[in-house]
Amino acid sequence: MARLAAVLSVRSYEDEAQSALEWLKSHSTKATLDGMARYAIPSDNAFGVAMKDMKALGRKLGRNHELAAALWDTGVYEARMVCAFVDDPAQITPRQMDRWCHDFDNWAICDTICFNLFDRTPHAWSKVAQWSRKRSEFEKRAAFALLWSLSLHDKRADNEPFVQGLALIERAADDERNFVKKAVNMALRAIGKRNRALNAAAVAVAGAWRTHKMPRRGASARRGHDRWIGDIHALHAARAAHVLSAGARLQRRAVRAEPGAAADLTSRWAVWQYIQI
Repeated sequence: MARLAAVLSVRSYEDEAQSALEWLKSHSTKATLDGMARYAIPSDNAFGVAMKDMKALGRKLGRNHELAAALWDTGVYEARMVCAFVDDPAQITPRQMDRWCHDFDNWAICDTICFNLFDRTPHAWSKVAQWSRKRSEFEKRAAFALLWSLSLHDKRADNEPFVQGLALIERAADDERNFVKKAVNMALRAIGKRNRALNAAAVAVAGAWRTHKMPRRGASARRGHDRWIGDIHALHAARAAHVLSAGARLQRRAVRAEPGAAADLTSRWAVWQYIQI
């Protein structure tokens, strides 16, 4: 009886997944499908559904780990995107993460799963390090998309995992592949926005490229990456200077308006700075 119940349960999830596919088809448009190519998203196994509709279906279905597995197994782009809003992060295993990461074939599915699902699992940080060594373009992108997402969403982490992330960024900075390079770029920027210490560390990593201090890099690679990683150096240096001067201005205003409020403003400014840098 238990085995029969399990079989029937699997069938019910497969049936629900098929119903979800029908819903997606009914919300697809040719214009959306044709437009996917402009964003470098393969459309050969897609319907052409807008992101807002995929999110709406995810809310309608609710969190359901087994249903997410059935949706993923369909191989349909939109069904896999919906998994980001349906699967339960607490039930996801490292093995599942590896399997889905291996299936990534475009930046959109990679980033959506990392930003809305994988970064909420207890295995996220270990996968950043593991996937950063992958050869496949989108598996390696997943490492830095996940690091980027954790930089924005993991409010409890201290600086140490991000310092380790900067070491991974440094190691990957000579990867010329477009979708890896962009994720490395954005992860570096996001880490630099967490706080002053990480801002300085991120600027140092970017500046190392600028001054050709990173080891084992060819001259042609350095020239190519000077253009993008050097810009990050300038951006964060300017941002850090702007944040510090803005904080000083706010504190001076508080002292003029209410001298006793300066200390309180200092603490509130530190919180604002943490969020905004």
